[in-house]
Amino acid sequence: MKLSEITATLQEIRVSPVKKLGQNFLHDQNLARWIVKAAELTPDDYVVEIGPGLGALTSIILDTGARVLAIEKDTRLAAFLRERLAHPRLEVLNEDALDFDVRPLFCERRVRLIGNLPYNISSPLLAKFVGYPSPISLWLFTLQREVAARLTASPGTREYAALTVRLQLHHRIEHLRSIPPSVFIPQPEVASSLLRVVPRDPLELPACDDELLNELLHRGFAQRRKQLQKAIGDLVAEWPKIAARLGIEPKARAENLSLEQWIGLANEIAPARGPGKQVFWQERFPVVDEMDRILRYAYRSEVHGDKSRHRAVHILIFSEAGEVYLQKRARWKDRHPLQWDSSAGGHVCAAEGYDEAARRELQEELGIDVPLEKVVKLSASPSTDQEFIWIYCGQVENVVRPNRNEIEASGFFSPEVVDGWMAARPEDFTPACIECWRAFRQHGVLSAAAS
Repeated sequence: MKLSEITATLQEIRVSPVKKLGQNFLHDQNLARWIVKAAELTPDDYVVEIGPGLGALTSIILDTGARVLAIEKDTRLAAFLRERLAHPRLEVLNEDALDFDVRPLFCERRVRLIGNLPYNISSPLLAKFVGYPSPISLWLFTLQREVAARLTASPGTREYAALTVRLQLHHRIEHLRSIPPSVFIPQPEVASSLLRVVPRDPLELPACDDELLNELLHRGFAQRRKQLQKAIGDLVAEWPKIAARLGIEPKARAENLSLEQWIGLANEIAPARGPGKQVFWQERFPVVDEMDRILRYAYRSEVHGDKSRHRAVHILIFSEAGEVYLQKRARWKDRHPLQWDSSAGGHVCAAEGYDEAARRELQEELGIDVPLEKVVKLSASPSTDQEFIWIYCGQVENVVRPNRNEIEASGFFSPEVVDGWMAARPEDFTPACIECWRAFRQHGVLSAAAS
């Protein structure tokens, strides 16, 4: 829309821009086309647009063939978009973006996020939509220039902050261009920046305990003029030796540490590593025949190498709300690393049965002990990695405590989201997880497990 058209439309629908909602309407059509072009959209994309306003970007996005979910908090603007831009590929959601549930986006094959983030809530919006793990593969948004400078800052600069490290830990952030106040009506008091964010390769940086890292960042940057040793000294024994190993100056402040040094510091306190290779490969499993009768016992490497039939358990844990807990397997796993899997599971080892293995795995991986119900048994096949699998279900009332050496990431998801996610992105899951979930759904015990 041109400037005159925006003014006339706002008068027509009786909307006066509300400062607390960050309502600044883009009127530069060339810039709108440039922004959409930078997103490299195709008809295969599902675009989430935050704060579409009068649809300056929405109409151009629709021209690319992409589907659009426009999230607009202002009821009057949402009604305007539905009427003026009525389109079979457009859904307008009249909701506060901070209340939007991101998880159903996993049901879409490729998700892009575009938006002019309201300056007054940009930080919580970033925390919500640029979390990890995320179903979104590209973020393109306009931010207040000072916030954008923090996200792209380098160590040792005034802008470098805890938010910088948190977002750069899992994402690559690129400043595309500056945007002057003059392209908006009303004009904001500050300039803006357009940022492009994409996920990092999960193996680009070492693993670490994200919760611990966030605690270190909070304490380190809370008093940024304070030496880091004094801010976190109670967590770090032998600071001089650790600082020397990581290449950190003994009197360094939080802003002096690189992303890699922050990760290294977290790992000095709580090393992120899987089981030792010797222990890992010395696990012994029962080798079974086509009727699941034990033939002999063999080491893990032999069982997997020969593709021998063996035993395993998968456990599906539900919340009181009926959502199922899924885990993303750790990067060091020899089978299906960084793929999503059942709540907990693993092999049945020598000298134990299925029930014992299920209780052990639940304790080792999630730190919980809850009653388990046997659901159904799957036969060994290529899709189960030649494992006979007993599926169990249970319900948790307390907090799950995932073993960070076993689990890269995790979360609760509604059964409907899991169904859609597996249909849209089957490669995200282990083959056995897909088989177990399908079997669980077919046997009609979901309501009993989640009640």
